[in-house]
Amino acid sequence: MSCESCTERDNKSTDVTMEFLLLGFSELLCLRVLLFLIFLIVHLVTLAGNAMIFMAVVMEPSRPPMLFFLCQLSVIELCYTLVIVPKVLLSLVVVDGSTISFLGCAAQMHLFVALGGAECLLLVAMSYDRYVAICQPLHYVAVMSEGFCLRLAVACCLGGFAVALGLTVAVFRLPFCQSHHINHFFCDVPAVLHLACTRSYTPELPLLAACVLLLLLPFLLILTSYVCIAAALLHVTSTSGRGKAFSTCISHLAITVLHYGCATFVYIRPKSSYSPAQDKMVSLVYTNITPLLYPLIYSLRNTEIRVVLRKMLRRKKKIAQLK
Repeated sequence: MSCESCTERDNKSTDVTMEFLLLGFSELLCLRVLLFLIFLIVHLVTLAGNAMIFMAVVMEPSRPPMLFFLCQLSVIELCYTLVIVPKVLLSLVVVDGSTISFLGCAAQMHLFVALGGAECLLLVAMSYDRYVAICQPLHYVAVMSEGFCLRLAVACCLGGFAVALGLTVAVFRLPFCQSHHINHFFCDVPAVLHLACTRSYTPELPLLAACVLLLLLPFLLILTSYVCIAAALLHVTSTSGRGKAFSTCISHLAITVLHYGCATFVYIRPKSSYSPAQDKMVSLVYTNITPLLYPLIYSLRNTEIRVVLRKMLRRKKKIAQLK
């Protein structure tokens, strides 16, 4: 992209007053009402599902590490959808797309990357929990103590927010071209980078670094955990014991594949292969569908969360009967 049409941003006040136009789904005007209803229903169900898991775990007096991490995952998903979906719904109401300020766009990008990064790191913590439970069962209680789990949770959030802050600052220091039309429904990194007036690949280096820290390294750690788990299960002679141990990992594996699969497709590729239509479709999956699937996957596959949900429903039933 030529730099001739760049807007020079030497004055800081220009940055603050600059606005972007999120085009969203402006090319699908005839489907606006249908898409709005679908997104609204999915959003409400997602909020209800994650809020239910959060409340069920909080109300449980004794919380094993996996439930603690699930509670944090639900909070992340709640915030994740609230950062993106309301703006999506607004873009469907406004025919020509919705505007977002320079600072608003930067804040949305930072929160989105931070929460997504925290989730990537949290999936590593959950895989480590499964590794200790299966490979070192006698030391599980001592290793996965409440204090250690809390430190892991805090480290996941701080790591995600630190990397996101560096990436967001690097992206929004770039000169942007006069066209501030973002062909997306939120301020995603590739969509904003596409507006940068530069022909070099230098602006993509912060994104590459963020991908290494939040995608590649965490994925390798998760892979290492499951290699060790698989090796340990080979020494288990009981078929039922092996199946029971493996079943505790199924839900985590499913979520890992969904999360890393979508993120890898969108972020680990050069700017030249950017495709707005493809990105929007994949983004729809990981900002709307996967947060909806997470509570379903865990409530169906995880015995601990099913027990906790049943307890919560029984409490509500007793309270209703007393009234």
